[in-house]
Amino acid sequence: MAEDLVLDTAIRDWVLIPLSVVMVLIGILRYFVSKLMRSSNQVPDPKMVKEGQVIIRARNLRAAANYIPAKSFRARRVYFNNEENGLLYVPKGQAQNPQAQMFSDPNMAMDMMKKNLSMIIPQTLTYAWVNFFFSGFVAAKIPFPLTQRFRSMLQNGIDLSTVDVSYVSSRSWYFLNLFGLRGLFSLILGEENATDDTQRMMQMSGFGFDPTKSLGAEKDSLDIVQHEWALPKFERRAEAVLKKLVS
Repeated sequence: MAEDLVLDTAIRDWVLIPLSVVMVLIGILRYFVSKLMRSSNQVPDPKMVKEGQVIIRARNLRAAANYIPAKSFRARRVYFNNEENGLLYVPKGQAQNPQAQMFSDPNMAMDMMKKNLSMIIPQTLTYAWVNFFFSGFVAAKIPFPLTQRFRSMLQNGIDLSTVDVSYVSSRSWYFLNLFGLRGLFSLILGEENATDDTQRMMQMSGFGFDPTKSLGAEKDSLDIVQHEWALPKFERRAEAVLKKLVS
């Protein structure tokens, strides 16, 4: 049976709080360092900007499809998905490899390397610091029960099977802060400036933004939309609400 532990307040004052504060400060510092290392004369590709705006417009059409008449929706869908001159249609011969395009531009490759270095170096130093000073501590306890599947994620560095799964080790607390502070960074730095380590790791692995695939996926999503005009439903809802108020 899992044992209940009494956490010392000194662990909270000298392990949990300092570790959380340091992770927030390192994230903010990393953002400003990467901003200083960014090339100032970098001009975005007009084609990629245009394709991104087209994708946003198509998503807005899908989201608001039921608030316009069926004829208007069909006309807009043909405007986007027409295989002759539709905005979302990309011929097979015109598809470009985003990785080859990135490496063909030395400035883009250099910026990508700078971003990767600004992420790898602070994470390596911070993990070494946490592993040297705070290894083996039980730092916190989650206020709700968890299954045994969470043990490897929450108790990294603690080899005790008798400890309840809801207790979090200091090393696991580091990883939780590393991947879970995006909401806090969005409040401090802004939504577009939030430091997202998961997105950067995906970019490092080669899973960056591919406008050609995004256009094709958005075209397929728009093709399968079933239009159902919502205005008659609003009238019936208003009638039902008025009947309840009168009665």
